[in-house]
Amino acid sequence: MTALGKLAQGVQTFVCDVAQGFFEITHNGFAVVGLGVVFSALTLLARPDLRQAGESQLMTWLHARQAQALGVVPELDAIDRATALNPKDLPKQQAAVAYWLSKKYRVAPEPLSALVAEAYDVGGRIRIDPLLLLSVMAIESSFNPFAQSQVGAQGLMQVMTGIHSDKYDNFGGRLAAFDPVTNLRVGVKVLQECIHRAGSTHAGLKFYVGAANLGDDGGYADKVMAEHARLKLVASGRAVPLPQPVIRTVAPVEPQQPAVEDKVATVS
Repeated sequence: MTALGKLAQGVQTFVCDVAQGFFEITHNGFAVVGLGVVFSALTLLARPDLRQAGESQLMTWLHARQAQALGVVPELDAIDRATALNPKDLPKQQAAVAYWLSKKYRVAPEPLSALVAEAYDVGGRIRIDPLLLLSVMAIESSFNPFAQSQVGAQGLMQVMTGIHSDKYDNFGGRLAAFDPVTNLRVGVKVLQECIHRAGSTHAGLKFYVGAANLGDDGGYADKVMAEHARLKLVASGRAVPLPQPVIRTVAPVEPQQPAVEDKVATVS
């Protein structure tokens, strides 16, 4: 064999040895990694507390990264605090009421749908027409859950929180007056007591507004009952026209005439 042949054979042998060594190293390395993965999986299955801690740490890291990217702290469960429903998920009658009230009072239909559903649920349980409850909310606050009167009536149903603070104890305290559903439930209880004491719905509304001992309630009861009548028509499928928005016109400003002295001064 020539010297060139020996050199080629030596190079071939060297390459084969290197390739075999690399295969053995990588094969053993993958085996070690595989064993590590299997061991980790078995450990997590045997120790769910470690798995939960790892998931929690990972979610914390992901939230921190997302907050850094967005500039705000994300809360994936914030939807659970929203008082809203898709009106398409309501029964036909309730959806019609929700859409009509939404247009009249310029409130989004989703939160109104939640209030309509709650009114029907509570009203059915305590045997008060849910449309009456919605009428009271409409006249009292125009569906503003943060409304407050000069005398301290608060929320959707304008409940006197100071007087009925005990009714909020089961809901966490007086600040629950600004939770729409809680205010509705407390207001319904107050209205029920007023109607029971007065003996009729119309007289109960006078009690509710604090005009039981007054000769005139300022037309409050009549306004509620008129809205109630409209909502009954809406719920029955009738087309009830919405009030036209008031367009305020500004009278043109007449140009001021110069005073007599100015005229004299100009002439002279």
